[in-house]
Amino acid sequence: MAKEETTVLAAGREVRLSSPGKVFFPSRAERGDGLGPEAAITKLDLAEYYVAVGEARAAAPAGDGPAAADAAPAVGPAVLHLQERPGALKRFTNGITKEPFFQKRIADTAPEWLQTATVTFPSGRTARELVVNDAAHLVWAVQLGTIDFNPWPVRRADLDHPDELRIDLDPQPDVGWGEVRAVALCVKDVLDEHDLIGWPKTSGSRGIHVNVRIRPEHDFTGVRRAALALAREVERRMPGRATSKWWKEEREGVFLDYNQNARDRTVASAWSVRPTPDARVSMPLTWAQVPDAELGDFTLRTVPELLRAHGDPHAAIDAHAGSLAGLLDLARRDEEEGRGDAPWPPNFAKGEHEPKRVAPSRAKKPKG
Repeated sequence: MAKEETTVLAAGREVRLSSPGKVFFPSRAERGDGLGPEAAITKLDLAEYYVAVGEARAAAPAGDGPAAADAAPAVGPAVLHLQERPGALKRFTNGITKEPFFQKRIADTAPEWLQTATVTFPSGRTARELVVNDAAHLVWAVQLGTIDFNPWPVRRADLDHPDELRIDLDPQPDVGWGEVRAVALCVKDVLDEHDLIGWPKTSGSRGIHVNVRIRPEHDFTGVRRAALALAREVERRMPGRATSKWWKEEREGVFLDYNQNARDRTVASAWSVRPTPDARVSMPLTWAQVPDAELGDFTLRTVPELLRAHGDPHAAIDAHAGSLAGLLDLARRDEEEGRGDAPWPPNFAKGEHEPKRVAPSRAKKPKG
């Protein structure tokens, strides 16, 4: 029996989609745990979602953010956050109920029209990764089982100097959504004071991401240093509610993961569907929306209509690249006061000024 397949029209291309009826998100009844959508979400549903958010042409709402009049994007909202950026594929070939695997290298058999970039990892190894420059690339990735997209914070023209600072607010298990929103608003205050514009979005899980377009003037280490300074400043303003502590045993409240700015660390892009039971979306917001936003309101089923009705809150993001000078000055003051580097992820070489890379509870106690 021939395999079922179809084609999806995206960016003027007919992109093949095999097994379009394969269930990626089981229905509530199929799961049997009270979670999930009323009707199952299929591979075709996912592809059609990405066409809807990858090709839509919508101006930013008036809102409280920077005006979009000076930066009408030439691409759809989802592609705006992915274009010219390399990213690995996280493949859920059998839907969210099975473990995914990462594919960092695009096969030589990929279509000729597919755009890529060769990146270098902290290990020194390289890989040719996908660059999503239109909705056809989104559908091609869905064909391989990709659900969410996780781009690098650099553009293909300069792979060593990020043009985006990323602030990842990761709540501890006992922290509620309201507290995450409060910490996000404190992040906005710190950014405002350092002449930077933050663009908030739900993570699609339990947290909030704030993306900040920056001029590509610093390497990954410099951008991470600025992110650490910001995290420590928010921690000072919200003691016990926000933390920059890397070791989980030391964290309280909402963790500001400064290490998401290290080379080869990525987060889900805006408009990405996340592998949650209800197919939540990493939804762009205005700052005015943050205090009342509810995670469950933004799903694959609801977001296309929200986009049609209200436009893209982040349409002007590329027109507002700022300087890290203020945050780096804050980092310098921290360092002069004895607050140097903080731990790096385990797959990185130990930093020159990094403290002992061991959890405090496992560190050897001094004799006597």
